[in-house]
Amino acid sequence: MSGPLPQILCVDDEPLNLSLLEAMLTPRGYDVVTAINGQQAVEKVKNGQIDICLLDVMMPGMDGFEVCRWLKSDATYNSIPVILITTLSDRESRIKGIDAGAEDFISKPFDAAEVLARIKMLLHVKFLTDELKQINLVAETANRAKSEFLSLMSHELRSPLNAILGFAQLMESDVPPLASSQKESVAQILTAGWHLLTLINDILDLAKVESGKITLVREPVALAEVLDECRDIVALQAEHHDIALQFPPFDTSSVVIADRTRVKQVLINLLTNAIKYNSKPGTVAVTCRVTTPERIRVSIRDTGAGLQPEQQEQLFQPFNRLGQENGSEEGTGIGLVVTKQLMELMGGSIGMASSIGVGSEFWVELIRDTHPQLLPECSGVATDTRTPQTCQEQVHTLLYIEDNPSNLALITQLILRHPTISLITAVTGNSGIEAACESRPDVILTDLNLPDISGYDVLKALQADKATAHIPVIAISANAMPFDIERGLNAGFFRYITKPIKLHEFLDALHVTLDFADTDEQPKSLRMYP
Repeated sequence: MSGPLPQILCVDDEPLNLSLLEAMLTPRGYDVVTAINGQQAVEKVKNGQIDICLLDVMMPGMDGFEVCRWLKSDATYNSIPVILITTLSDRESRIKGIDAGAEDFISKPFDAAEVLARIKMLLHVKFLTDELKQINLVAETANRAKSEFLSLMSHELRSPLNAILGFAQLMESDVPPLASSQKESVAQILTAGWHLLTLINDILDLAKVESGKITLVREPVALAEVLDECRDIVALQAEHHDIALQFPPFDTSSVVIADRTRVKQVLINLLTNAIKYNSKPGTVAVTCRVTTPERIRVSIRDTGAGLQPEQQEQLFQPFNRLGQENGSEEGTGIGLVVTKQLMELMGGSIGMASSIGVGSEFWVELIRDTHPQLLPECSGVATDTRTPQTCQEQVHTLLYIEDNPSNLALITQLILRHPTISLITAVTGNSGIEAACESRPDVILTDLNLPDISGYDVLKALQADKATAHIPVIAISANAMPFDIERGLNAGFFRYITKPIKLHEFLDALHVTLDFADTDEQPKSLRMYP
């Protein structure tokens, strides 16, 4: 060890004992600090850089056991090793010393060589422990920086995509409709834009899993219902690739303990791969069975070309597309890596088998709910059963607070198509608050990253004013990490919509909020968002 001499605190109420320790330690290259009672020892620890403490037990006032307990209870000092040196040698005293947190216990009179050896050993352990703490601190700092970078990049990439995809969706639904060649061009823009968003999400998902930032909600999940939703999502893709989907009737009593959103993500990824890398025409068959009393297996079998053994070994490596880089199907090679890690985080597993010329079968096993309760038909997802007729019977006012001209123009053009909604806009948080107080809109839509104050500050100001506290506020933001959404809902936003927006989902959210604005209830966060 290089650098300053190791500093040893020797505590004893007998000056002769302190002199003995000092004479023994100083010639061996140790910096000795002394204290004659427990309180003085505490002050020396607080004011110095103590590396190890040799502590007498029998002292007036604060004894050695108390000093040791104080050291070990304080996170700032609990890494300092303590050797209790005492005339007490009975079993009860040794146990009391261990309970107090001491690393070693030496009886007087002691052997100098033994004490020096134990000091050397404990200092070495402390050096390694401090080094490990420093490494962990660097790693935590790097993880925080990585999370902040990902959050920033998510925002910066999603903001321009919101304008690209938003205006493309407006053009797609223009009245009168576009010419066929224009429709085809817009469709290409939308396909490329949504694919780019998928790539961004894949990379962010991988980074979140690797940094331990992913949040899972374990709850009972009805597999039949999730599989039905997955089939609806991939049906058009399968039709486009000339792939027949086989989903036999599933046992509606099959319930697993997992994160519903992540189970869907896993199954959709496996179904999408089975469709993309299948033969044309081909088949994708899904089966579900109980493998053990505690496990349910969902299998997805394709009729593709199959994988060579060496390809199977490389399946779960990030950015490895197994030679498909030059193929017609787009991807990152990240999906299976994230899928495997998500399954493991949920306590499940994933596996596969493949035969050349026959096809591949991927399966996942999930924890079975052996005592399922009656699940709500909507599976815990809040839905609004009212029709949007209420908001069509009268004109409602929407205040939109946004400083980005493209986003402002997008929502403005969208609202112009809905004559029952009157739009007011503001480009700063403070002007938005003023507009809300003056016009008393039915609903407020606000970006979170405003030039003067944040959307959270806007929400807080509106909630603090009796005149505006009843108005439901929707957050719309390119900050789309799970902790961003969680923070927004916990802050009191009625809904949290992420950019880039899907117009029909945005309008659905707006109609639900407008319907709610017609009631006398106080706004509260709904855990549902596009």
